This record gives sequence, C-alpha cells and structure tokens, in this order.
Amino acid sequence: MEPPPSLEAAYAHCAAIAKDHYENFSVASLLLPRGLRPAFYTLYAYCRHTDDLGDEAKGDRLALLEEWERELVRVYGGEPTDPIMVALQDVIRRFGIPDEPFGKLIQANRMDQGRVRFETFDELREYCAHSANPVGRMVLHLLGDTSEASGRLSDATCTALQLANFWQDVKRDHLVGRVYLPREDMNRFGVTEHDLTMPTASPAFKTLLRFEVGRAQGLFEEGIALVDRVRGRVKLDIALFSKGGMRTLQAIRECDYDVLAGRPTVPTSRKLWLVLTTGARLALRRVV
Repeated sequence: MEPPPSLEAAYAHCAAIAKDHYENFSVASLLLPRGLRPAFYTLYAYCRHTDDLGDEAKGDRLALLEEWERELVRVYGGEPTDPIMVALQDVIRRFGIPDEPFGKLIQANRMDQGRVRFETFDELREYCAHSANPVGRMVLHLLGDTSEASGRLSDATCTALQLANFWQDVKRDHLVGRVYLPREDMNRFGVTEHDLTMPTASPAFKTLLRFEVGRAQGLFEEGIALVDRVRGRVKLDIALFSKGGMRTLQAIRECDYDVLAGRPTVPTSRKLWLVLTTGARLALRRVV
C-alpha cells in the first residue's frame, strides 16, 4: 500500500480536479476569497469523485462506493490514504463539518444503481435531500453559518438546482434507466414512460413539465433569501447558482418544454451576462 500523500499534494490534487471541469461549482469558486478556495476545491473533488463512482466507474460500483465510505470513516477516526480524503480530513477539522452530508452523498449514489423511479414528489425531494442538499450544507460550514434557517434556504436552492438538471435531462436519464418525474404526476397528466422515448414531446408531456418547472421555480424563489444572510463576495456565488438554475428553467420554457427534441442549454454568452448583471445588482443594493 502506498503511503498517503502530503497535505500540500492532496490539496493540489483536489484543485486540479476542480479546475479540469467547467461546471458551476468550480467556475463560481474563482470568485471566492482566495483563502477559501482550497477548501471549496476539496469539497468539489469529493462530490465529483463520489458521483463518478456512482455514474461512470467500471466494475462493481456498489463495492467501490462501499470502499469509498470506509475511507470516509477513516477521515473521522483514522488515517485516510486517498488524496481527496487526506485534504478533506484537514477541511473537516478546520471547519467542523459533521460526517452526515458526506455519507448522504454516498447513499444517493447507492440509490442510483439499478432502475430508479419515484412514486411521489415527496420521495423525489427525499432523494434530493441526499443527492443535492448535502453540498449546500457543506459549503455553509465553510462560511461559518450553521444556522438551521440558512440550512433550510440552502436546501431549497440545492433541491431546485437538482430538479432543474432533472427536467433538462429527462431523455438522457431515461436512456440509462432513470425517471425522476414522479409517477403520481405522470399519471395525473396522462404521461407514460413510452412517451419519454418519443423524438418530440406530446402536449401532455409539455403540460407535465410546465408543472414541474413551476415547482422548481418556487424553490429557487424561496431559497434566494440566503443571499442576504451571507457576507462578502460569496453573495455573488450564491446568487449566481440560483440565477443560473433559473436560467436553465427559462431555457426549458423557451423550447416550449420539448426537452425530448433536444437538451436545452444556457449559452456561454448568457452565463457571462448573468455574472455581470447579478454582480451589478448586488453592488447597487450595497449602495442604496
């Protein structure tokens, strides 16, 4: 067994993972105070690797997740050897993060193995409580805010982000055996799983997706109050996560909810515009 890497090498490994991916987490973190970036990169690396084990790893994914969980146990009471976990142990000790959010993310990836279906929206939200909300709770610890009020707002935002991703990727998820649309909602609007295989969306499917997009929009509007509870430049990061997710919902609306004909995306130019306009609005709020 190879010896664990130095702490410096472990942090560098996590930073490389974050910088190699062009997702909201890594891009937005560049706007953070420099002193927090290594910790954010480490959380990103942990979340990314956990999801990769559940989605892309070759071999027995459940066994790989089990070994990853054993490494997590060593983080809290031993000596981890994986570079991500070595850096994570330092972050956890510095910021006092409990093991619950990390364990929930592993459990979410266990849930993803095999055929994934949800009977009700409450079941779907419980899944999001494992797959999405833990990330926000981790980040709040970095910001020194462990209040339950902020936690609930963070949960609303993280669940909304997850739902926006689900509604954007209905077709792609179905191809790998996952349907996140609750069965009770599909039945209510007269949509079957066969409809998800069609090249274009039926009127019933569009009505269903309009309903689900409205739910996600409501959660974004609930969670946006978190911006006013944090201080400094991190306000912009949190606002961008919310605005970016709402822009994804708008892209779904603009294609008339036909996500089966093509995956709606937000152009890079629009993302840059969101950065500029959101930053300007926050600056004006500080002045007035």
